[in-house]
Amino acid sequence: MVVATEEMAVYCFDALVAHYSGDQPPPPAFEEGIHPLFVTWKKATNGSEPRLRGCIGTLEARQIVTGFKEYALTSALRDRRFPPIQSKELPYLECTVSILTEYETALNHLDWEVGKHGLIIEFTDPDYNMRRSATYLPEVAAHEGWTHLETIDSLMRKAGYNGTITDSLRKKLRVTRYQSTLYTMHYGEYSAYVKKNRGVAPEINGAPMINGFKPGH
Repeated sequence: MVVATEEMAVYCFDALVAHYSGDQPPPPAFEEGIHPLFVTWKKATNGSEPRLRGCIGTLEARQIVTGFKEYALTSALRDRRFPPIQSKELPYLECTVSILTEYETALNHLDWEVGKHGLIIEFTDPDYNMRRSATYLPEVAAHEGWTHLETIDSLMRKAGYNGTITDSLRKKLRVTRYQSTLYTMHYGEYSAYVKKNRGVAPEINGAPMINGFKPGH
């Protein structure tokens, strides 16, 4: 089984740095594979708890080299919940890469474990007779401190359902549970990795990044 690794997080940072420079990222230092994946960016300033800046991925299996490159940029720049991440934010970022595994159909909306399973819910909106779906990665419910029902209800809202949530509607949900392996890397760790393995600090347009700014800017 493929697991999320340091090199995958490095490649996501590489893709974002290369985007700001108008370059191509260096070749990845991990093997190709075909898996569902997610890329999550968070930002921490002044020692605060990291706050979400973007999270996008795919629940369908795809080649992970192109997948991580694509979703590193999509989650950083095109998550509609947030403004695009700017280059000056780089030193405050942490990147989490997730490889999704072990897809199973749950027996019902309570047939999963907080902290272990991610969820995909699918249902028909009774008010508009339209299909709705949403997902949370395995770490979300535990991080938020949610119960099973709080997680399910939040997912239904995330899917766009604005009506009354009843237990009968919950019981009609189609729930798929999955697991994931993940790796989280802060920009400082990325910078140290690049210096150690490539002999130079990360650069944007040929200038090293120092506290988020290029010297002279």
